[in-house]
Amino acid sequence: MSQTTKKDMKYVLVTGGVVSGLGKGVTASSVGVLLKKAGQRCTSIKIDPYLNTDAGTMSPFEHGEVYVLDDGGEVDLDLGNYERFIDISLTRDHNLTTGKVYQAVIEKERRGDYLGKTVQVVPHITNAIQDWIERVAHIPTDGSGEAPDVCIIELGGTIGDIESMPFIEALRQFQFRVGPSNFAVVHVSLVPTVVGEQKTKPTQHSVRELRALGLAPSLLCIRSELPIEESVRQKLASFTHVPGNGIINLHNVSNIWHVPILMEKYGATAALQGALQLQARVP
Repeated sequence: MSQTTKKDMKYVLVTGGVVSGLGKGVTASSVGVLLKKAGQRCTSIKIDPYLNTDAGTMSPFEHGEVYVLDDGGEVDLDLGNYERFIDISLTRDHNLTTGKVYQAVIEKERRGDYLGKTVQVVPHITNAIQDWIERVAHIPTDGSGEAPDVCIIELGGTIGDIESMPFIEALRQFQFRVGPSNFAVVHVSLVPTVVGEQKTKPTQHSVRELRALGLAPSLLCIRSELPIEESVRQKLASFTHVPGNGIINLHNVSNIWHVPILMEKYGATAALQGALQLQARVP
């Protein structure tokens, strides 16, 4: 019996579409805030598709500030958001990069662990990604010593990027490993305003790309300059196959601490509980 079955671990995957820099990290952190408020013990994993093994040698002008964890791990700044929003303490293994995965697989190949098999992206890299996620998700992070109930996974970059394809395939397989009631996808996308009109076409294409890769969003978090109109919400629901109550409008706010409040206002907690078949508990 797998660890996931024993613990009935739930996973929430946060992806992004249309453009980068939409606020996937803050959205993932806010998901953690809402689920923690609903009585779930949460943890987070950040996937960065770059080849660096960590963010320590990367220029802050190119990738933002480096965040240093309690164990000395030099990681993406999003892990700092996770720690502050959810009040947890993460490890260097909670930041998974392409470099770390390939390094681990190549080390196993050099030791002969694959018994002479031809080592390939599928299944060896994709299996290594799934095993890493499942192992790290069960690490206690809130000081209680107990394994988390929910793991929020943020996939860096934008859907369609070449470098993230092994992770997308691994996560597509992972949803079947853990079961459909234990896996939900939150897709963060953009509705731009062009000549005074809110346009849904970029999000329609982004969701279509995500579905073509084998992942169907349970929630659609729509970034916009101003609150979206009801007609826009209905159009998105119609063309993305996401129910209206699963479309969460994250319009611009004065600071990031307002984002969990905004998500709660639009019903994100209930939508997440429905997707993951979670019962509300007293924290």
